[in-house]
Amino acid sequence: MHGAFNMLTLVNRQKLLEAGKGTRFGANWPGQRCLAKTRQGKACKNPAMKNRGRCRLHGGKSTGSRTPEGKERAAAAHTKHGRRSKAHMEKVRQINADLRRVILQGRRAGLLP
Repeated sequence: MHGAFNMLTLVNRQKLLEAGKGTRFGANWPGQRCLAKTRQGKACKNPAMKNRGRCRLHGGKSTGSRTPEGKERAAAAHTKHGRRSKAHMEKVRQINADLRRVILQGRRAGLLP
């Protein structure tokens, strides 16, 4: 596409650019805007999609799973690596408790400062 665009003459390129001005979403575009809050805290100025009321980037909030089966699937699929599972966190707590106990015993015996 870029090669074809570069092959246009200056006059033809100018006509093409002028023809596209009517379809751009400029400041005076009368359609509905997305208006989602951006990272800068300002309203998004992209055009809203018909079925969602938000632009293609923001899309609106998900309602999440509604059925118990769907909630179970979401909970099972949410774990990517297992480092935040209840079993892992309990194992880490047990290891840290054992480590504190061993260090305390070593200090009482005079082996650690």
